[in-house]
Order: sequence, then C-alpha cells, then structure tokens
Amino acid sequence: MKQRDAKFQIGQVVRHRVFPFRGVIFDVDPEYANTEEWWAAIPADVRPSKDQPFYHLLAENEDTEYVAYVSEQNLVTDESGQPVRHSQVNAFFDPKDTGLYKPKAVVQH
Repeated sequence: MKQRDAKFQIGQVVRHRVFPFRGVIFDVDPEYANTEEWWAAIPADVRPSKDQPFYHLLAENEDTEYVAYVSEQNLVTDESGQPVRHSQVNAFFDPKDTGLYKPKAVVQH
C-alpha cells in the first residue's frame, strides 16, 4: 500500500459527507487501524478502502456526542464556523481561534 498524506489535520472541524454529524479531529491514522469486526460491520456497499487516512473525531449530531472513526473519503471541511460543543473538546484543545482547534501541549513528568 502506498503512503498518503492526510488531507485534514488535528484540530480541524469536519463533517461527514453522508451522515448528519460533524466533529473536530483529535487523531489521524495513515491507514485503517481498527478491528476487523468493526470493518465487517460496515455495509459492503458503503465500506471505504482501508488504504487511506482514517480520522478520530470528537463528534456530535443534533442529539448526542460521541467519538467517531471516519475514512478520509467520507469527510469534508465544515464551513459553518460553529464551535464544536462536544464535552471533551477542552480536554484535548486550547480555545479555538482562526477556525482551527489548537492541541493542548503534552506535559511530560
């Protein structure tokens, strides 16, 4: 498999291309890195290729907050300018400025 550069970056707000949710990226895998069971649960007709970046999102929809794992092909930039309300945003990021959440510095002990 060839290595691809990620189109999106940590701290960027994105939305799903098909489903009604959005979120902020807190981690990126260069290619699929979840379980085979998770992979098999995706309906075959919409199952994305494994050889692309996958993103971990602090995700939200109208009803709830959760963590999502989404292929690059299913994400687009969220242009709404609305802050992400997910309760864990402040644990991962400093306050938002210029449309991008800034990851908190990791404190080494």
